[in-house]
Amino acid sequence: MNIHEYQAKEIFRKYGLKVLNGKIANTADEAMNAAKELGGDIWVVKAQIHAGGRGKGGGVKIAKTPDEVKTLASEMIGMNLVTHQTGPEGKQVNKIYIEQGCNIDKEYYCAVFLDRATSQVSVMASSEGGVNIEEVAEKTPEKIHTINIDPNFGMQDFEARNLAFKLGFEGKQAIKAAIYFKGLYEIYMKEDCAMVEINPLVTTKEGDVMALDAKMNFDSNALYRHKDVLEMRDITEE
Repeated sequence: MNIHEYQAKEIFRKYGLKVLNGKIANTADEAMNAAKELGGDIWVVKAQIHAGGRGKGGGVKIAKTPDEVKTLASEMIGMNLVTHQTGPEGKQVNKIYIEQGCNIDKEYYCAVFLDRATSQVSVMASSEGGVNIEEVAEKTPEKIHTINIDPNFGMQDFEARNLAFKLGFEGKQAIKAAIYFKGLYEIYMKEDCAMVEINPLVTTKEGDVMALDAKMNFDSNALYRHKDVLEMRDITEE
């Protein structure tokens, strides 16, 4: 079972992982009011569908005024968004997420998934974020780093730190990145996920490490243990 980006970020917050403030909206007026409540001078308007590649399809736009948020929202809600993951038929956008902007310094990729070849949970990360990870794997596979986690011990501090160092993190940011990797592994295990993916994970000019996007899906056979997750199910996306 998949959930939306804004729902995944709610789970991230529950585990103490840093994400930007945002609000969900079903109408253009709600979007404008959300921008005013969030404050700031820049916002990101994001279509909420169960597919990646939204930005290239026109499903992620930047606005500099609440009125511009309203205009973009009116254009986005109800549109048929086509991405490389939806197929040519696309998906209708029924809700949007209004999120505060941030000063991006660098973008990364990170995912936690089950590696069926080793029968272990793996954490995969790359210094090339914000692009299709398939392209990175094809053109520059050396920029993708994967570690398999021993289920008897879980993800260890040194494993998380080594992964951060391989990606080029240094100093306090390396510590923050390592904490984030461990948090993602904890979410994966405790929430019975099938995959947790962030593209991009970013560093900011202020020194923060946070998820700008979030994708989660769950083992459907374990949903009886997670009634709160089951309540997030969006039938219109299936």
